[in-house]
Amino acid sequence: MKIAIIAEKPSVAREIASIVGATDKRDGFIQGNGYTVTWAFGHLLGLAMPVEYGVSGFKREHLPLLPNPFVLTVRQVKMDKTYKPDSGALKQLKIIKKVFDDCDKIIVATDAGREGELIFRYIYGYLGCAKPFDRLWISSLTDKAIREGLQKLKSGSAYNQLYAAAKVRSEADWLVGINASQALSIAGRGTFSLGRVQTPTLAMICSRFLENQHFVSTKYWQLKLQTEKGNVTFSAVTVDRYTDHVIVSKLVEDLRKQDTVRIQSVESKVVHQEPPLLYDLTNLQKEANIKLGFSADKTLSIAQKLYEAKLITYPRTGSRYISEDVFETIPELIESLKSHSRFGPYAASLSSLNSLCVDDKKIMDHHALLITENCPTKLSDAENSIYDMIVGRMLEAFSVKCVKEITSILISCDDVVFGVKGAVIKEAGWSAVFNLQEDGEENALLPILLKDDILPLKDIELLEKQTKPKPLHTESSLLSAMENAGKELENEEERLAMKESGIGTPATRAAIIETLFKRDYIRREKKSLVPTEKGLSVYTIVKDKQIADVQMTGMWENTLSKIESGEMAVETFLRAIEIHTVQITAELLDTKISTVGTSQCLCPKCKSAEMLFYDKVVKCSDKDCALLVYRNRSEKQLTDSQIIALLTTGKTDIIKGFKSKDGKSFEASLTFDAEFHVVFEYAQKKPIK
Repeated sequence: MKIAIIAEKPSVAREIASIVGATDKRDGFIQGNGYTVTWAFGHLLGLAMPVEYGVSGFKREHLPLLPNPFVLTVRQVKMDKTYKPDSGALKQLKIIKKVFDDCDKIIVATDAGREGELIFRYIYGYLGCAKPFDRLWISSLTDKAIREGLQKLKSGSAYNQLYAAAKVRSEADWLVGINASQALSIAGRGTFSLGRVQTPTLAMICSRFLENQHFVSTKYWQLKLQTEKGNVTFSAVTVDRYTDHVIVSKLVEDLRKQDTVRIQSVESKVVHQEPPLLYDLTNLQKEANIKLGFSADKTLSIAQKLYEAKLITYPRTGSRYISEDVFETIPELIESLKSHSRFGPYAASLSSLNSLCVDDKKIMDHHALLITENCPTKLSDAENSIYDMIVGRMLEAFSVKCVKEITSILISCDDVVFGVKGAVIKEAGWSAVFNLQEDGEENALLPILLKDDILPLKDIELLEKQTKPKPLHTESSLLSAMENAGKELENEEERLAMKESGIGTPATRAAIIETLFKRDYIRREKKSLVPTEKGLSVYTIVKDKQIADVQMTGMWENTLSKIESGEMAVETFLRAIEIHTVQITAELLDTKISTVGTSQCLCPKCKSAEMLFYDKVVKCSDKDCALLVYRNRSEKQLTDSQIIALLTTGKTDIIKGFKSKDGKSFEASLTFDAEFHVVFEYAQKKPIK
């Protein structure tokens, strides 16, 4: 029997080929021992654009576009301002077709997830293949995992629901993205990009940014006293906040006349802190952003490399749990870490294992992120950092609880109550992996104190503070918001309950954030995500529209999960999405926009037509006038407000950041010459083209 194996990437195909004994390398495949191993290059096929359905240009009468059936097309690349089929994809598809035609049976070895299944099924359907196929479903690429997986192949039909969810997700994204983008572009006479998940994500960033910008900070005051017992000096802060500076200043004067303070109450309790759960992809990305400053996309890219290097299990997982049979392999993995330069001593000391993260019911496609039995040799600093995070979290997750004694003290001084907390670690448990320490006034080192102890008052200090807005989103906080459909949840059980209603999936969230960067909708300011003027203008238009509804998008994601598990029919979801598409298209077409993201602005040349704002240019809507202003001028991207100033007053303020031909920075105003060409104007008022 001739068996064909198809992998998602050449590197994975080579690993599988070596296991099955295929050693004869050819152009696009490897064969031998009765096997022919070939590969895709990710998505070789995708849903066709409107032009394939006989629709060209953005026209109101064409909307909504509801293809039935959808058409697949070979991956496109941009050439000379048009899109053409990727020659590499065409060539590989021909090779795959020949391999499939020559075989008796196919083994599907694309990535074991929703997108991996879609990649194969699209190829299988596009080529009109009818050969039987089985599924290789593995969570790591080690030789052992591949061999075991090949012994436990499942019928391809077992993954029909996974394919159904992947296919309908792709079609839903097309319906919403194409129709919404075209509808708003028609209404706004500009070029917009909207998406089923992309737009709610932008909305979360913009709403947080505006909330932060419009926040009015108010002052308040607290008092801080210093006292001591024995040789230990410690501080406490008033329980109450004070908003009247006159009153609190008088209070400070009165308290400074006191000589002593009294311990009003002492409460101690022992707290048992469970270890954190293992990483899924989203939590790895969140912590890598906080600790290392890595973007979600960078973390995923590194994790994928570690996976392909056989060092960690499948990274695009949404689970933080493992099954009972995987738990049986953990002692062996911990044993392999005893020689690890950083975690070796802790691994050697770990005798009993915590099973908090062992739950077969909480695993769907893949279990949580783990290392494999393979030891790394040459890793880059970034790769080593991510690998060590996964190693450390694995050790934490299987360690015993951390036991602390938390002491809460209330101190009175002339009837004003002050508070302080102290924490003493009784048993470090999991917190010893990274030697976590708790700092700050909430965890002060305290002496032994008893109720009604009288202690000397050493000092009273007035602390001026301000209320603060919610911080701007970072990639870490945005990933949490996406995971919880915009709801800020601290409780782990609530987060788990919301997880299936989040927007995007662990595998796609990084790509969604990167799309917002590529669209120039957001930018980074240190670790914060800040909307651009373009992003804010889009948000202003769509913020009250269904396309930006985070909760609704979360409901769609939950429905996709139900399709995957067989709880809902595809047809039910598609009908709902089509109705949703019709509604958002009508809603966006009815949007009244004078210009793209700006107030009305007349052309200064013809003085009658409206100026239209596009991504790269701003131009007069009267084709006979044709006044044109390019947004990019000497490597400086002009903002809408700067262009409006130029159009309405004939001149901008001084703008910094222009670059001369020799790369030097300079500043100047922009103005029009007699023929309405945009020219520089320096301090000496000398126009230069």
